Amino acid sequence: MRNTNRTRSKPVGKSIDFPLSTGVQGKSIVVVGSSNTDMIIQINRIPRTGETVLGGEFMTAAGGKGANQAVAAARAGGNVTLVARIGQDVFGDRALAGFEHDGVHTGFIFRDKACPSGVAMIFVAKDGGNSIAVASGANMRLSVADVRKAQNVIARAGAVVLQLETPIGTVLRAAELAAGAGVPVILNPAPARRLPDKLMKLVSFLTPNEIEAELLTGIAVRDKATAARAADSLLARGVQTVILTLGSRGALVASRGRKQIVHGFKVKAVDTTAAGDIFNGALAVALGEGQMLIEAVRFANASAAISVTRPGAQPSAPKRSEIERLLRG
Repeated sequence: MRNTNRTRSKPVGKSIDFPLSTGVQGKSIVVVGSSNTDMIIQINRIPRTGETVLGGEFMTAAGGKGANQAVAAARAGGNVTLVARIGQDVFGDRALAGFEHDGVHTGFIFRDKACPSGVAMIFVAKDGGNSIAVASGANMRLSVADVRKAQNVIARAGAVVLQLETPIGTVLRAAELAAGAGVPVILNPAPARRLPDKLMKLVSFLTPNEIEAELLTGIAVRDKATAARAADSLLARGVQTVILTLGSRGALVASRGRKQIVHGFKVKAVDTTAAGDIFNGALAVALGEGQMLIEAVRFANASAAISVTRPGAQPSAPKRSEIERLLRG
């Protein structure tokens, strides 16, 4: 890695010490979500509507927001169970083999006879930006009944991680089961969509990026002040803590009356695909280990920073030793 410089966290407004993250140190992480196969074309720039751009390089990689977060958490040192649905096809076979290789528990990954595994088509530009389209397949058949089968492992978890590439009713039920058992809920509200207050009130840690925060609040996040306003709006809807990710600038951590910027790491980005997923997986591990919240976010920032220096989604997720090396500077 090149140009890696650690920066100090600076408060916005009142400087505070956030409380311990979870109080459930050492417990497992449960991720409920999607699994896709990513088909990636690396090109000079993203095509406009109706335009064909030649000269790209093609690769396939394991992806899907839920699967990315599970693999990221496992490589960061977590004991991880993934609850997901995949097709009975070659993409599903490859996904299972990948999870087992990374040590992700697969007992609650269901094979769907009616739908194929999810796939995503990803354009990655020379500057690292990307454009993604997803065919959800079996992901949209992950059901409330599937989640109920995992109820016991959810109740024993240190944290449950959710996203929005599966049906919203399934996401809500997973949050209800976790919150009912006193398990912290991390919700990554992506892909961006409006969410019911019933779900928001169950969320311990909401992790939107700037675009997702704007969709949820109507506030365009352009700087620290607008990020703080968006965070306040989300807290008003019942979320306990907002961690608003700001790309290379790091993240704004906010709870009621408390805000702090946790700065990112300077790296040379080649592909930002799944950086948010890598952040969330690493965050869950740090929270489950009982790290102080600000340190947990720094750990997640470091993991995401490493990921953008590599192509692909799951292939970009760093190992624990790599994260710790960056944190040491």
